[in-house]
Amino acid sequence: MSWSLQFLGVGNSQAAMQLGSASAVLRRDGVPALMVDCGQEALTAFQQAFGAMPDALFITHVHMDHVAGLERLFFATYFDPARRGKVRLYVPVGVLPHLQSRLADYPGVVAEGDANWWDAFQLVPVTRGFWHAGQWYDVFPVRHHLPDTAFGLRLPGSMVWTGDTRPIPEMLAKFADAGELVAHDCALHGNPSHSGVDELEREYPPALLSRCVLYHYASEADGEALRARGHRVARAGDVLPLADPSA
Repeated sequence: MSWSLQFLGVGNSQAAMQLGSASAVLRRDGVPALMVDCGQEALTAFQQAFGAMPDALFITHVHMDHVAGLERLFFATYFDPARRGKVRLYVPVGVLPHLQSRLADYPGVVAEGDANWWDAFQLVPVTRGFWHAGQWYDVFPVRHHLPDTAFGLRLPGSMVWTGDTRPIPEMLAKFADAGELVAHDCALHGNPSHSGVDELEREYPPALLSRCVLYHYASEADGEALRARGHRVARAGDVLPLADPSA
């Protein structure tokens, strides 16, 4: 069994058209196991990479560059009897009310009526984690806008995906303590909602930084500037090998 992480996009909300919406796919033996976030560009990238729609997704938070693709996924799924109600959405319980109000509560989700937005999906609310396809995943809060509105994901022993966040040294001390590759939000310059590279260099020990792969930056030029500082920086389409998850 081999695991890998494929970046579907690496840009922030303003760079999504050029760099793709920040999103990735955990792959097992080359087959998509779990998609992380579903911006409009990310869903297109998934289709181009795998020739199909995703069967399982984890949602970190509900900014539209991370969930806008869910509307298109709804229509592709609801009108396919073989898939309706079977596409799994793993959603942290703190995120669920915002996802409900942003996408699921629109009156008349289909013109014909007699349909709820959730009819297309199998909703799995999560708190500390969830099982998927025989594997446990940890879920933990991150620092992005209000508390309990954004979350990271860990495949123990293999990978951590921070989602959009400020630096979270206390969380990574717990959830990246087994040598995991850490895909981390990082821009050339930070702001109140996102990490800047100088902040990561200040707050993270070198051993942790050496395991970080940076994404969610503002331009290709910024990506090159991050590389010039000695950091590993993801590009859309990159496929990174992962260690096998912990038993």
